[in-house]
Amino acid sequence: MDDIIDVKGLVKTFGDIRAVDDISFGVRRGEIFGFLGPNGAGKSTAIKILTTLIRKDSGDVIIDDLDLQTQADEVRRIIGYASQEVGVDNDLTARENLYIQCRYYHITKERSKQKVEELLKTVNLVEAGDRKLSTFSGGMRKRLDLATALVSDPQILFLDEPTTGLDPKNRKELWDYILGLNHQGTTIFLTTQYMEEADQLADRLCIIDQGRIVEEGVPEDLKAKMGGDTITIGFREDGPTILAKAKEALARVPGIKDIRECQLDNICESGLVLTIEDGSSIMPQVIRALDARMIEVQRLTLSSPTLDDVFLSLTGKTLKVNEKADGEQKRRRRR
Repeated sequence: MDDIIDVKGLVKTFGDIRAVDDISFGVRRGEIFGFLGPNGAGKSTAIKILTTLIRKDSGDVIIDDLDLQTQADEVRRIIGYASQEVGVDNDLTARENLYIQCRYYHITKERSKQKVEELLKTVNLVEAGDRKLSTFSGGMRKRLDLATALVSDPQILFLDEPTTGLDPKNRKELWDYILGLNHQGTTIFLTTQYMEEADQLADRLCIIDQGRIVEEGVPEDLKAKMGGDTITIGFREDGPTILAKAKEALARVPGIKDIRECQLDNICESGLVLTIEDGSSIMPQVIRALDARMIEVQRLTLSSPTLDDVFLSLTGKTLKVNEKADGEQKRRRRR
């Protein structure tokens, strides 16, 4: 399968901040390709470069045999883009929003009428087509925003954290639309901070942190590299002393393949993540080893490898998202 996007040595800086730090990757024609990482990792900067919204400092980008540097206008004709912020007009109806978008692309009036109805049907908004967007739910607005990105029948659709702030039901519905578009042949480039989203949608993905790609591959292959179950431990105390004491206690437990320090969250800052062959049999030994050293545990979880475990093993940080806080932040920005 040939690459429809080829990126080599891409760099973008803002003052002293190296937002995109010499990254290289390829996106295959017809796949869903994901960038997984936390806020501030460089995902949005990278996607804005690829969609011609900001200029790169250095590196080479080829999109469907077009050079981004010298053929930006041609690139814009074959791509669609939906940003984190919904870009539709609250004072207009869904049909009016889509019709205006059609006019931007110089689509004839007759074809625009057909196109609008096709898109409303695609995102299941036909019955709400004549309602103003001020009456729409967040999920409906997101779906309409996705429809505006499809007006030009793009070969490549760029989605920058498309489900941020949505509840689980609306998120799942949007996933279904994205998968449907991909099954029709659209190549999709997706950025996300949600592990489940990357796991469910991406054929391949890059894990990105602090502007750099730290790992790339098929989600199942990345999880398989962990080589066993994972035990995550958070302690009541904080700081290097408790971590050193816990690691010393756990070093005597057979079957632990790897011990890494991590930062979990504000409730339980100091933590360890253990990679083990058989978590259910080793868990009691872990508890006894910590009890013997009078180490108080705030949290103890056993799980099969997830993308968060992969991210944690690569960066020493978790990729958990506070969805309630995230949604509230979005609402504040809209107000």
